[in-house]
Amino acid sequence: MSAPRVEVDDLAVGYGGAPALTGVSFTAAAGESVCVLGPNGGGKTTLFRALLGELRPLTGTLSVAARPAYLAQTERTRLDFPVNALDVALMGALAGGPWWRPPSRAAREAAEGALERVGLAGRAGVAFGELSGGERRRALLARALVQDSPVLLLDEPLAGVDPASADLLDSVFRSLRDEGRTLLVSTHDVASAARFDAALCLNGRQVAFGAPAEALTRATLEATYGHELIVLRESGAERMITIQHHHEH
Repeated sequence: MSAPRVEVDDLAVGYGGAPALTGVSFTAAAGESVCVLGPNGGGKTTLFRALLGELRPLTGTLSVAARPAYLAQTERTRLDFPVNALDVALMGALAGGPWWRPPSRAAREAAEGALERVGLAGRAGVAFGELSGGERRRALLARALVQDSPVLLLDEPLAGVDPASADLLDSVFRSLRDEGRTLLVSTHDVASAARFDAALCLNGRQVAFGAPAEALTRATLEATYGHELIVLRESGAERMITIQHHHEH
């Protein structure tokens, strides 16, 4: 077996006070995808920031085979900023050189290829602020793809996107995994976890890690989400259930 691309052992990390996330241990190899589940404030983004090197471990260790490409949960780009979809994708090439240097032909070709991959080839010249919410997420994914990292951290990539964009992004994720990339994708959609190789459940600590069919038990979901409303999609229909958090042991 190949060595893990991402390896985390008994990680605790925080922002200067008490740890925001503790007891995290998991691995992810080439060609593996991990669904990171948890409520708002449960530690998903904190974990990604640690993997990016923005937060230092309080205890435990972590290693990542390469600088990950990152798709943030929220984008602070002003919608009136004068950039188009191609400009946004080209930003992914900035990690390879000085920001003031004009993009190379290779960088432009990579950005155009990334936009085509996410279904935006015909929207390259459209202002970022004029794109739909789903199209903006796809443009930002193209920016991450231009970085050409073997490890991708995608924080809530499907949040607020239209169904067509969600389906397209899901197919892109599958193709990236088939290419041998390692994907960590955070989401609130429990039902989507079945499409991943592993599920990592967080709620201030690691609740569970393993194959979705084995890890996502009723007890695990209760410990992960408490009173949060979970949306399950089964056979094309949407069903909402509330997972009640029980404090009894």
